[in-house]
Amino acid sequence: MSGAAARTRQARPAGCGRGHSWCDRTGRRRHRTGFEAARQAPWARTDRDLTPGDRFRMGSNTTTTVATVILQLVPERRIQLTDPVERWLPGAVLNGQVITLPMLLNYTSGLNHVNDPDVLKAFTGQDARLWAPDELLAAAVRHDPLFAPGTAYSYSNTNYIALGLVAEKASGRSLADLVRERIAGPLHLRNLFLATGTTRPGNRTLAHGYEPDGTRIGPLLPACTPPDTAFAGPERPAGHIDATWINPSTEWAAGGIVSTSKEWARFDAALLSGKLLAPEQLKEMLTTVAEEPGNLNRYGLGLEQVVTPCGTIWDHVGQVPAYSSWDFTDSTGSRTASVFASTIFDLAEPKAGAAVQALMNAAVYTMLGEPGPSAG
Repeated sequence: MSGAAARTRQARPAGCGRGHSWCDRTGRRRHRTGFEAARQAPWARTDRDLTPGDRFRMGSNTTTTVATVILQLVPERRIQLTDPVERWLPGAVLNGQVITLPMLLNYTSGLNHVNDPDVLKAFTGQDARLWAPDELLAAAVRHDPLFAPGTAYSYSNTNYIALGLVAEKASGRSLADLVRERIAGPLHLRNLFLATGTTRPGNRTLAHGYEPDGTRIGPLLPACTPPDTAFAGPERPAGHIDATWINPSTEWAAGGIVSTSKEWARFDAALLSGKLLAPEQLKEMLTTVAEEPGNLNRYGLGLEQVVTPCGTIWDHVGQVPAYSSWDFTDSTGSRTASVFASTIFDLAEPKAGAAVQALMNAAVYTMLGEPGPSAG
């Protein structure tokens, strides 16, 4: 695994002095209300040294920001949650008269995932084509729905691609502008923004991300992946390629946000404490539906309710080429934790997967101030 970073907020780790803040020789930054650490493989340092303050591609955590924007438009009477998709995107979605905005927000619409082979080529960097959001939606709806609207749950990027288009049409603003004006600006988040296919978040501030090269990746891919799927990018040691600069246009409203762990913590804290949404809309966001059978977790509107041995918390997971992130917060936004890893498919290796799982467990326990397993 090329690198990982973790951050917890509010729960003070044992051994941290009150009122003090410092960096130790291993790159950790400690203080009374939080803990940050970053580690990386020695070979990855030739691209840049990984630090806890690096920008990171947040993947599907993007959906939390898009859901926030959608819910902000409700009390402004720009949209209603009872609106069918057909009102805003006429003719674009099968069953658009029946699918409502909450069904898109909580993945119960039945819309299939964007499985188009040409989209996959762009997603993996094999093709530099920039995909427009309406093209992504059209590619997705060529596939049959997964189920009748409102009858089940299934994660699908298509839902939030559609929601991004709805937000733009209802507001008259681009989604990137909406994120900047309604979230990043009011919260003074200089590193949180929606990247597009032509946006490069800055060589000196973006953590580099890696995937296994073509000789290693085959056994690590899901069984349904088309043969010969591989990521494009400059070769790196230990059987890796640098996938940092694969254009993110295939993700957009479903995965295009860039942030840092500290700024994401500020966003989560503001959201759950009621600073971004009116009480009625925050209640809507935290109203959940069941996920897959046997899964104790539940999904709200852009947030997941997660059951832990210490109690229920809120989180979201994000993955885009070369980046994985897990972000947790309590029900009031007063405690947060994030774990970032600069890969997706290296985590399919048992040792790396177990290490990241241990890191997540430790981060959540620390966030909640509970004794628990150490990440080692």
